[in-house]
Amino acid sequence: MKGLPAFPLRVRSVTMPDLPTARHWLFSGKVFAAAMLALYIALALGLPRPYWAMATVYLVSHPLTGATRSKSIYRVAGTVMGATAAVILLPWLVNEPMWLMSAIALWVAALIYLSLLDRTPRSYAFLLAAYTLPIVALPAVSDPTSIFDVALARLEEIVLGIVCASMVGALAFPESVSRVLRDRADAWLGDISRWVDAMLDPSKAGTEQLQATRHRLAADILALDHLIVQLGYDAEGTAAVLHARALHARMTLLLPVMSAVAETLAALYAEFGGVPPSLRQRLEMWKRGGETPAKHDEWPDDRLNLGEAVDYHHQLVAAAHYHLTTLAELWSDCLTLRDGIGDVSSKSLPVLRYRGPEAARAFFHDHGMSLFYASSAGIAVFVAGLAWILSGWVDGAGAVGLAALTSSFFATSEEPHKLAWAFVKCSGVCLLVSWFFQFAVLPHAHDFGSLAGLLALPYLVIGALIPRPGFGPSSVLLSVNAASFANVQSVYETSFIDIFNGSLASFAAMLFAPVWVLATRPFGVHIILGRMRRAGWKDLATAADFRQLRQDPRIAGRMLDRFCRLAPRLAAQDGNEANAALRELQAGFSLLALQAHVRALPPSARRATLKALHAVNRHYRRRVNPHLPGRPSDELAARLEAAVQAIGCHVDAASRDAMTPLLSLQLALFPVPRLHRGSDNKEAVLSLAMPSVKPNTHAE
Repeated sequence: MKGLPAFPLRVRSVTMPDLPTARHWLFSGKVFAAAMLALYIALALGLPRPYWAMATVYLVSHPLTGATRSKSIYRVAGTVMGATAAVILLPWLVNEPMWLMSAIALWVAALIYLSLLDRTPRSYAFLLAAYTLPIVALPAVSDPTSIFDVALARLEEIVLGIVCASMVGALAFPESVSRVLRDRADAWLGDISRWVDAMLDPSKAGTEQLQATRHRLAADILALDHLIVQLGYDAEGTAAVLHARALHARMTLLLPVMSAVAETLAALYAEFGGVPPSLRQRLEMWKRGGETPAKHDEWPDDRLNLGEAVDYHHQLVAAAHYHLTTLAELWSDCLTLRDGIGDVSSKSLPVLRYRGPEAARAFFHDHGMSLFYASSAGIAVFVAGLAWILSGWVDGAGAVGLAALTSSFFATSEEPHKLAWAFVKCSGVCLLVSWFFQFAVLPHAHDFGSLAGLLALPYLVIGALIPRPGFGPSSVLLSVNAASFANVQSVYETSFIDIFNGSLASFAAMLFAPVWVLATRPFGVHIILGRMRRAGWKDLATAADFRQLRQDPRIAGRMLDRFCRLAPRLAAQDGNEANAALRELQAGFSLLALQAHVRALPPSARRATLKALHAVNRHYRRRVNPHLPGRPSDELAARLEAAVQAIGCHVDAASRDAMTPLLSLQLALFPVPRLHRGSDNKEAVLSLAMPSVKPNTHAE
C-alpha cells in the first residue's frame, strides 16, 4: 500500500487568484448566454414578468453541471408546491386578509423549518415553496379569479429559465463534479499528510499554520459532502456516488484516528522514554510517502500486546502502533476509492482494507434554533403583510412577497449579522445600477440584439464573480436584484413614475429583512456554538452509559457531523476551543470502542472500567450545566488510572482490545503538553503531565 504521497497532494493551493480566471469568464459567458436566451423566449411569448426567467438562470447556475441540475430540479419542485398552495389558499381566504396573512406566515415558517432540517439539495425545494406562495398569491388579491393564470405564468417563467440554464450548462463545456471532487479529496489528504509531518516534530504542534490546517479539515469534510450530493446529478452514475460515499465515510473516520495518534505521540514525547526508533521509522516512512506496513506483525521490535506491556510507556507505544495501523488501513482505502471516482469501468466497490466499525451517516439538528429561525421569518412576513393591509397600498403586494423572499434567505443563515449590512449595501447598488441602465442606457436599445449588448458588460463581470469564494452570494443577489429592479420588459414602454415607485418599493422590501433580523436576532454566533457544545456533551454522556447508548445507534455519525460544523466556527472564535472540540470527538469514538469490549473483560477489569465510565458520564453531565465546574475532576483521573491498571493486569484478547480506546479516552480528557524531546530532567518532564498520565509502575 502506498503511504502518504505528500508532494503530489500539496500541489493545489487554497489561495484564490486576485482576478477571475479563464474558467470563471467561461462560466460567466455560459450563464449570460443562457440568461439572454431565456429573456428572449420570455419576451417572445409575452410572459408578464420575463425578467424572472432571466433571474432564474443566475439563481440556479453553478460551475458544476451536476449542481446546476440539482438546483434546477428542486427549484421546479418548490415552485410547483408554492404555486399550488397559492391556487388552493387564496380563493378561500381572499375576503379575510388577516387570516390570509396568518396562513401565509404559518406556511412560510413550516417550510423554512423543513428546509433547515434537510441538509441535502432537497432543502432548496422547501425554501422555494416557502416564499413562492406569498409572491404568487398576494399580487392576485385584487383579482382572485386570475390566481391560476398568475401561478401558471410564474411557473412558466421559472421553468423557462431552468431549461435554458441546464441546456447551456450541459452542452457548452460541461464541468464534471467528479474531477473537482478528486481534486478536493487530494487537497484534504494533503492536509492530513502535513499533520503527520508535524507529529515528527512536537515543536510544530502548536503553530498557527498547523492549527489552521487541522481546523480546515472539518470545513472541507462538509464541502466534500455537498459535492458528493451534486455528484448524484452528474453523468457518472451511481457507481461514482458509491465510491464517493465510501471515501467520505473513511475520511471522516480519519479525524478521530488522527487526533488519537497525535495525543498518543504527545504523551510519548512527554514520557522519559520518548518515541522508540521503530515507531519513529514508521512515521518517517509515512512522511517520505514510501510503503507503509498495514499489519502489527510487520513491526516486531516495539509491537507488544497491550496486556503484556509492563509499564505505561510500552502501553502507549503499543497503542500508537495500533492507531497507525488503523490509519494505514483507512488511508489505503481513501486512495483506492479516490481513484474509483470518475472511473466508468468501476461498477462496484473494490476490496477495502479497513474492517473496523463505521459511523452511520447522521445529521445533528438544533430543533430549538431551527424553530426560532423559522418562526422569526414567518412573523416577519405577517408583520410586512399587516403593514401592507393597514396602509391600503394596492401595489404593495409585490413588496411583501419580496420581503418574504429575503426573510426566508436570512432565516437559513446562522450568522445573519455579517450579511445584513452587506445585503443593504448590495441592494442599494442594485437600485442605482438598475436606474442608471433603465433611464440612461436601455432606452437606446432598439431591438433585442442591442439590449443584450448593453447588458453584456455588467452581467459578464457579475457572472465571473459568482464562482469565487466570498463573492458568490453578493454576485447572485446583484444579478437577480438588478434584473427585478430594472424590469427589462418595460424598456419598450417606459414610465418614469411607475418604474421609480416600483423599484423604490422593491428596495424598501429588501431593506425590511435585514432590519428585522437585526432586531429579532440580537445574539451572536457564540450562542449557537454554546448550544452545539452542550449537545455534544450530552452525546458524550450518553456514550458513557451503555443503557442509553443502545437506544441511540446513530450517535457516532451525529458526533462527526456536529464536529465538522463546529470546528471551523470555533477556530474563527478561539483556536483552543476548536482543539478541545477535536479531543471531544476523540473521546466520543474512544467511548464507543470501549463500550464494545467492556462486557467481555475479566470481572476485576470490568468493574474498574465501568466505574471509570460512570465517572465520565458524570463529568459530561456536569459540563452541560453552566453553573458547575467544567474541568475534569481528580476523581475522574483516578478512575481512569485505576481502569488502565486493572486492564493492564490481564493478557486476554478483550483486555488488549479495550486498552487502546481507554488510553485514547484518558489522553482526550487529560491531554499531555507538547514537549521537546531531549530533556535531561525527567522530574521536570513528568511534572508537566496531567495526573492521569503518570507512568504506571505495576508489573504484569
